[in-house]
Amino acid sequence: MKLTVLPEEFRRALPVMEKIEQAGFEAYFVGGSVRDVLLGQPIHDVDIATSAFPAEIKAIFPRTVDIGIEHGTVLVLFEEEQYEITTFRTESAYQDFRRPDQVSFVRSLEEDLKRRDFTINAFAVQDDGTVIDLFDGLADLERHVLRAVGDPHERFHEDALRMMRGLRFVSQLGFAFEEETFAAILENHSLLEKISVERIFIEFSKLLLGSHRNEAIRQFSATKCYRYCPGMKEAKAGLMKFSQLVSIPFESAEAAWSVLLDHLEIPVDDIGSFMKAWKVSNDFLRECRELVWGLQQRKLGAYTPMALYRLGDRALTVETLLTYYGRPGEAGKTALALAQLPIRSMRELTVNGNSLMQHFHKKAGPWLKDTLHYLERGVVEKRFANDAEVLLKEAGNFLKENLV
Repeated sequence: MKLTVLPEEFRRALPVMEKIEQAGFEAYFVGGSVRDVLLGQPIHDVDIATSAFPAEIKAIFPRTVDIGIEHGTVLVLFEEEQYEITTFRTESAYQDFRRPDQVSFVRSLEEDLKRRDFTINAFAVQDDGTVIDLFDGLADLERHVLRAVGDPHERFHEDALRMMRGLRFVSQLGFAFEEETFAAILENHSLLEKISVERIFIEFSKLLLGSHRNEAIRQFSATKCYRYCPGMKEAKAGLMKFSQLVSIPFESAEAAWSVLLDHLEIPVDDIGSFMKAWKVSNDFLRECRELVWGLQQRKLGAYTPMALYRLGDRALTVETLLTYYGRPGEAGKTALALAQLPIRSMRELTVNGNSLMQHFHKKAGPWLKDTLHYLERGVVEKRFANDAEVLLKEAGNFLKENLV
């Protein structure tokens, strides 16, 4: 097969490939970009594989960065672009199911492609558009099949994360596992415990955002991979409920995780420990926790003023998530309600901690926080105006009733 028209991203990289070939080496486009071109999808990264060793690439190009030279990868800076160029390589045994014990550079394209994960990722394309397909990947693309290159057990023992990558491709591409590949994942799913949580989180989050998410979740369950993901050992029932949602893709990883957490029935107070086990950032954790809390509030009915105040603009996201519960959201009404809130944060109160301490001649203490929260709630609920004189009077009444 030959590509009649190379995509613009490939055409811009042709001078780089020509320089490598003029130096007497081979160079090919490889990886996911080739698969995406064949599927007619947008290209994200252009990767080039070559028979030239890293030192030889560095001798050809004046501007390079050693981003993974121990694994044969050199970043070439060419004009306004940058390209990852990786030497053909073979890999020894993987004792930790994550990294090869040793990487050996070779001059053979076939040896390099044999170590790829799935046949649909094992293509190479020459600069004239000729597609090199050594493992019948084109047939698998045509049939929408995910098949491991060679022995699937070997591929998953080399890097167990490939099982999660396969599930991610089910979600993104709508492909189905070939029988032996599925059986190998089912047999080797426990190897995921050898993989860092951070790597699993990245793949699973991409899975949640795919157009074929529901089928991927069903396969995630069927292969038992979920058992070796943090906090999910007993999550099968919740996952199956989640897999029955409308198939509309989520707009963000935070939105996807929030709906999943709700279906897994993780209590809001436990979301922190659950998500920390996934080693997510504090910002990501906070966003998910607030969205789950908002969902639970909204499913009970309209927002209370304090619920709307707490959520802020997240309330608009919650409205979009109601779609997954078979309920129409009310984004316009919610936006109007947000605009009509007297304040959006405590900083907008016309009094603050310093003014309260000065007015009441008191030092800081628990009373200060309690008083500010009382004033905040009163203003949000429109029980009194956000006026300094009014708030000081209300604070005095509050302190008389509550100060011990």
